[in-house]
Amino acid sequence: MRVAVFSDIHGNAFALDVMLADLKKSPADVLVCLGDAIQGGPQPRETVQRLRELDCPVVMGNADEWLLTGKEDISGPEQISPERLQKMKAVREWSLSKLSDAECAFIASFQPMLTIPLSDTKKLSCYHGTPASNEEILLPDTPYENFRNALGGKADTLYCGGHTHVQFTRRVGATFHFNPGSVGLAYSHHQPDDAFHADAVAEYALLTVDGARTALEFRRVPYDAAEVMEIYRTSGRPYADEALAQYA
Repeated sequence: MRVAVFSDIHGNAFALDVMLADLKKSPADVLVCLGDAIQGGPQPRETVQRLRELDCPVVMGNADEWLLTGKEDISGPEQISPERLQKMKAVREWSLSKLSDAECAFIASFQPMLTIPLSDTKKLSCYHGTPASNEEILLPDTPYENFRNALGGKADTLYCGGHTHVQFTRRVGATFHFNPGSVGLAYSHHQPDDAFHADAVAEYALLTVDGARTALEFRRVPYDAAEVMEIYRTSGRPYADEALAQYA
């Protein structure tokens, strides 16, 4: 059983296309998206179209939920300044203007969490932040007890979540959690807040379960930053210049 796990496209259909082209070189049996697929980038409608064509299960991310509801508790454990929230609201309104009622209904069909059978004795638990919350944060340096409390660590279950845009794996009891990174907005957490830089790479993971053997591969596929910058320039998305600066 071979599963391609990807997350956090954030409306960057160009990066998703790059990821899917790379995946064709070693196809998976199942694809699963861990959420935050639509909101934020220059191609909300194109991203919806790609996901509908893939017909793969999708988890509801916090940004996708906020796109639909507009509830300001999107900040969760992360504090968002009033200025940034104002900009996010403008992008949200623009994103909604690009989506039909049917496309919004598709986003609303995303599930809080998903379970993918891997074998007769093993399964994959899929969520955005944690099984209990699409806003809860799990990072490589998060205390072990947080992982244990959030996930449980059942031996017959592998765990995967997105949200933090960081590729990593952590042991939890007799099993492990992994994050495939971000397709559309990969970045390092270790950089100054006033000099944010996005990496022009589409990140995802390939999980293979073959009998008792389990293998996990992280992939980072480069894409042309200039192409994404041009998509932003011509999209009409509010604050596109600030988004362009992320790739400069």
